[in-house]
Amino acid sequence: MELTQNVKNIQEKWDANFMKTYAQIPVVMDKGEGATITDIDGKKYVDFTSGIGVSSLGYGHKGLVEAIQYQASKLLHSSNIFFNQPHVEAGAKLIALSGYDKVFFCNSGTEANEGAMKIARKYSDLKYGGDRGTILSLNKSFHGRTMASLMATGKEAYHKYFYPLPTGYKYVEKNDIEAFKEALKDETICAFIFEAVQGEGGVYPIDKDFIEEAVKLCQEKDIVVICDEVQAGMGRTGKLFGFQEFDIKPDLVTMAKGLAGGIPVGGILADEKVSDVLVPGDHGTTFGGNALAMAAANVVLDELAKPEFLADVAKKGDYIMDTLKSWGLDEIVEVRGKGLMIGIEIKGSASEIEKVAAQKGLLILTAGEHVIRLLPPLVISMDEINKGLGILKGCL
Repeated sequence: MELTQNVKNIQEKWDANFMKTYAQIPVVMDKGEGATITDIDGKKYVDFTSGIGVSSLGYGHKGLVEAIQYQASKLLHSSNIFFNQPHVEAGAKLIALSGYDKVFFCNSGTEANEGAMKIARKYSDLKYGGDRGTILSLNKSFHGRTMASLMATGKEAYHKYFYPLPTGYKYVEKNDIEAFKEALKDETICAFIFEAVQGEGGVYPIDKDFIEEAVKLCQEKDIVVICDEVQAGMGRTGKLFGFQEFDIKPDLVTMAKGLAGGIPVGGILADEKVSDVLVPGDHGTTFGGNALAMAAANVVLDELAKPEFLADVAKKGDYIMDTLKSWGLDEIVEVRGKGLMIGIEIKGSASEIEKVAAQKGLLILTAGEHVIRLLPPLVISMDEINKGLGILKGCL
């Protein structure tokens, strides 16, 4: 990609000041509208990424912008020593929408997962004693980058270099119920954490028969079930949560990303079994539930409360997947996903397609060496979808 002087200047400043934690594409974002982003040189891109699933309502959403501006002019933060009205309203809305008993707001997905694992371990400790604290997760899963969530992540490559690692974690192959039964023979297991759709692991929806049987087995042993909905939740699959495709109800549900449309936020929903486990002093957060983030979350939750909104997400997801399959391209091995969380497995390098697509005006993601990941804003228009698909087809 030929770089403009503006981009070169930004990249030089970045390289001089920032740790090398990201393999970046040289595009400098400036502004957006709907599902289209404009860079600092005025070039437009159809966005099939949503900032990795965060910008659920796209860019320039009138209600979201107004809510953030209004709240910023009043109160940004007050701490959880006191109440703030947007926090209380967002919690009430999420409880009403989800059917869960209680909620806790934090700042990110990894925080939400760490908090959920703390709840599971305390529940088990109170009921069975301290010897039952192992967390079971699936191979190729992703649950975060802080140490406990990192260990729940079923990818050894993410664990490398960070020794000594926290103990009390075990992994099992996804969709293998016999292996799962064998794993549950370990009497130290207190919780099972899974994603309804594995995102970083290649965009693999969990198998219905497997997860329904796995949850049933956990319930029989009073093992706390945690569903990580950080990426698949908040309407991404065409339902409020990805697990709602199945006949299950996890004890704990974690969320983040799209919950506030671009403002950092995370959360944990707890069912009655575990909703009163934590008491003052057990857990907390400085920024979680701050008025600004909650004002944004209220707008997103109002949209998710509309059945037609979620139905439209499902419809657009079906259209994209049907279109991809209809191309009949030899390069495409498989198209999979739910709603607007779509994986395209290809024979070649996904990262190379990602770079070429950006050059042509389309932003996409990868999920492994051979998987293109699409996470467009939930409000993306059909015109933007068709334009983006046209660019993608040309890249493949």
